[in-house]
Amino acid sequence: MSETATTENLADWGRALARITEEAATVILPFWRTELAVAQKADESPVTEADRAGERLILQRLAEAFPDVTVISEEHASEFGTPDAIGSRFFLVDPVDGTKAFVRGDPNFTVNIGLIDHGVPVAGAVCAPATGEVWYTTAAGATKRMGADAPEAAARVRPWPTGRALGLISHTMREEKAAELAAEYGFDLRTAMDSSIKMCRIAEGSADIYPRHGPTSEWDTAAAHAVLVAAGGTFTQPDGSPFVYGKADQGFRNGWFVARGGAA
Repeated sequence: MSETATTENLADWGRALARITEEAATVILPFWRTELAVAQKADESPVTEADRAGERLILQRLAEAFPDVTVISEEHASEFGTPDAIGSRFFLVDPVDGTKAFVRGDPNFTVNIGLIDHGVPVAGAVCAPATGEVWYTTAAGATKRMGADAPEAAARVRPWPTGRALGLISHTMREEKAAELAAEYGFDLRTAMDSSIKMCRIAEGSADIYPRHGPTSEWDTAAAHAVLVAAGGTFTQPDGSPFVYGKADQGFRNGWFVARGGAA
């Protein structure tokens, strides 16, 4: 597709990306809840054969479908490093986001492919292999289905439910920090959950906010960021300023962010 493709056309790439994430899920899922060998990457985060197998399939499918678009993928970047510069359009791939959850048998792990255009996530797909759920962008907005052949349903954020707002946090967060975030961002309830599925729960109207005051990488967030915005939500820096991708000079590392559903 040309550089002049419209945002709506690019958003519709989410349909093809959804199929690829679902195919990757069929490769990854047989490793779940097995005696899986876990290696440590240079940053001490875990990696398994499921990550590597999923990545191999995704890279092959993206090369077949979108041969002119550069791909930056987590496991490849961990082994070989990230490029010093990147063009205006590229994919960000995390074959298993929430590897720690995957290893301990928790269902909240995801397959993620996001398309970046001029610093903005314009298309994406997120699949939860354990449940078969997949969320993805289309020209008409965000969409969810419960399996490869299941009917589509629109995904839309809900209005902020005053007095009942649900914040999503990480499993590793200390109680004191969780309480601080609840006070700062005004949510009343909280649930611990791993991976990019947190943004998808907000996108479908099941939760309201996910503040992240800690490190992530661009491939952790790009796909779900695209889905959340397509569903009517926002994904910004804590001060409300835009969250930009393609930070090659920073190794594609993210700063703090806030993923949010509908307004009050």
